[in-house]
Amino acid sequence: MKAGALAYVMGPSGAGKDTLLNAARAALDGMGFAFAHRYITRPPVPGDEVFVPLTAQEFASRKAAGLFAFDWHARAVGYAIGSEIALWRQAGLTVVVSGSRADWATGKPASAGAVPVLVEASPAILANRLAARAREDAAEIEARLVRAAALESAIPDAVRIDNSGALDAAVAAFVAALKRIRAGSAA
Repeated sequence: MKAGALAYVMGPSGAGKDTLLNAARAALDGMGFAFAHRYITRPPVPGDEVFVPLTAQEFASRKAAGLFAFDWHARAVGYAIGSEIALWRQAGLTVVVSGSRADWATGKPASAGAVPVLVEASPAILANRLAARAREDAAEIEARLVRAAALESAIPDAVRIDNSGALDAAVAAFVAALKRIRAGSAA
């Protein structure tokens, strides 16, 4: 059996990555895709993504035991994708993970054969979405936008999904891209 593909989805806060992942999960149900959950060192909050919450100690222990395929830290929170994704790929499933642009820069996802998928939105849209969350002030939002531009320019070969406009159009483009990745063609 041919090993399944690996789609490594990433994007800046406010790009709508989780919204697209949830829509794709529903659209591709039963079609040979497995959407990986993340392990995160914070408690869940209502409306959050589905993830496995871990203490910092549990996270460190699992990492030391080699139980993570990918892991990174952002804003003092640990994130990881479990090594179980290798089994899913061996079973021929196309695995879709919610990753990190900074983790992509380490080269580990690319060396695992991952196809980079970058969810984007225009700077103005990102700024508005981040401001609506009311978690950061204007200076912090501007710093995020600058960081986003720098990180995204370092991934020139990514499949790019623009989520600046109508959600239905972005979902359709994202689902189509994942189907192409499964078929062996990311273009």
